[in-house]
Amino acid sequence: MVEEVVGVVAAVGAGALVYLASAARVVKQYERGLVFRLGRVHGDVRRPGFNLIVPGVERLRKVNMQIVTMPVPAQEGITRDNVTVRVDAVVYFKVVDPAAAIVNVEDYRFAVSQMAQTSLRSIIGKSELDDLLSNREKLNQGLELMIDSPAVEWGVTIDRVEIKDVSLPDTMKRSMARQAEADRERRARLINADAEYQASKKLAQAAHQMADTPSALQLRLLQTVMAVAAEKNSTLVLPIPVELLRFLERGGQPPPSESSGHAETPGHAETSGPGETSGHGEASGHAETTERAEIAERAVDLTEQAGEAMEQVRRAVEQ
Repeated sequence: MVEEVVGVVAAVGAGALVYLASAARVVKQYERGLVFRLGRVHGDVRRPGFNLIVPGVERLRKVNMQIVTMPVPAQEGITRDNVTVRVDAVVYFKVVDPAAAIVNVEDYRFAVSQMAQTSLRSIIGKSELDDLLSNREKLNQGLELMIDSPAVEWGVTIDRVEIKDVSLPDTMKRSMARQAEADRERRARLINADAEYQASKKLAQAAHQMADTPSALQLRLLQTVMAVAAEKNSTLVLPIPVELLRFLERGGQPPPSESSGHAETPGHAETSGPGETSGHGEASGHAETTERAEIAERAVDLTEQAGEAMEQVRRAVEQ
């Protein structure tokens, strides 16, 4: 009799353990549980921890409450300015209502993915290429609103949407590269022209100042010579006054009095007498002699200046 009682108690205990094992459910911290009793939602959402259900009658469905990162496949479309592009994105969302996420939609992940793809295609068609490349924040907000509107009924909220990459055709890349290069070249030329204009103004002011004080030009020449000589190289700078070059250039040309005299001799001889011709020749010869004497004196002065400049260069080189 006692053995039978012990056997019954053991059988009942074993059955209780089996029932408890089949009825026990553990819900993790990042999950919520939804109990279905005979196909209908029963009770409130089960919180994290140990939970019991009726085996064979009730079924527990767990829902992940973490933020889900879902990549959106690249979508190809034509922008408003008729450019073919491929755009991919990423969607961050999470479940806020487990009952709606399970009851109202068959697979909320698949539903969010399809809605993100269609919304991305719609955004591509409504936007221009410049907006896709430079104004992505505004497009991200518009895409988020388009996905979040139907997702509210599914118990899902969209946390963030980001456009990852915009792929352009090779021809468009080359065109954009040429455009950017031309724009940089234009800006470089404008900057260079502005610098030349400012430099010309400063040089004009410096030339005007040096015209009032000729010694400043000589000092600037000596500074340049000293700067060149300080490098200890084999370059020899020989400053030649501009007046000397003008004198040499003038000396290579025939005097204007002689050329005019040769040109007017026949006609003048026909209309004038012998006395007038000889007087005119003496006056022109005297003027030519005076001019040559002045040129010779200026040449001597310029030669002396050149000699002084050479002496200064020699001293600068020795120092």
